[in-house]
Amino acid sequence: MSGSEFLIVQKDDQVARITLNRPKHNVLNIPMMKDLNAELEAVAADETLKCLVISGEGPSFCAGVEVGDHKPDQVDEMVAVFNRIFEIINTIDIPVIAAVKGACLGGGMELAIACDIIIASKKAKFGQPEIKLGFFPPYAALRLPELVGPAKAIEIVTTGKTYKAKEARKLGFVSQVEDEDEFTEAVDAYVKEICMASPLIIRLNKRAVKRHIGTSFFQGIDLVSNYFLKTLMKTEDTLEGIASFEEKRKPEWKNR
Repeated sequence: MSGSEFLIVQKDDQVARITLNRPKHNVLNIPMMKDLNAELEAVAADETLKCLVISGEGPSFCAGVEVGDHKPDQVDEMVAVFNRIFEIINTIDIPVIAAVKGACLGGGMELAIACDIIIASKKAKFGQPEIKLGFFPPYAALRLPELVGPAKAIEIVTTGKTYKAKEARKLGFVSQVEDEDEFTEAVDAYVKEICMASPLIIRLNKRAVKRHIGTSFFQGIDLVSNYFLKTLMKTEDTLEGIASFEEKRKPEWKNR
């Protein structure tokens, strides 16, 4: 276990876990975001990992970014450090899971929707209340239209409304909702399912999903098919997967 004043970081040979730890509600400030960026960079560089889980210590996932850091003498640095979070997450080739309990608001919701998968407890609540303080959420303005469509994205950012976990799932940006007393076990089960696969093949699958985004159908099918034939089919782990299936045995992944 490692980390900083603001983070609890745990790693094994398959999974990295970053827990936000700034009582009471894990509000992000500039030093905390710098620490988070350093840990995210380490995850991005580690090719042995299969999954990253981001969660929050205490009653909330993250209730936003420190309002004081929005003042004119700090806002440039705050935005640069905050945006760096999303830049790094976008380069991480393994699934990134946000395990959300309690408040997930403002910059905290932006952090969650930057992840590939959100698993929420039934009592989790989501929202972009920046408009009530005279702001707008820059990353949410970029990301939410991809997840829920422009109309709902505009609703979320212009009303500052808070959404319960089940509502967020209906909107489409939460993948799974679990009971409070089963939440940790549900997240662990989800991670375990991912970790059954080769770390290399996990990465190639995520890259395949992202590779065609922004292209036409015909460009996309060509890109993904070539990636399948010229990259995936050249790996030892794909051949091992075929062999283990035919031989009715558990595969022995080599990560190459």
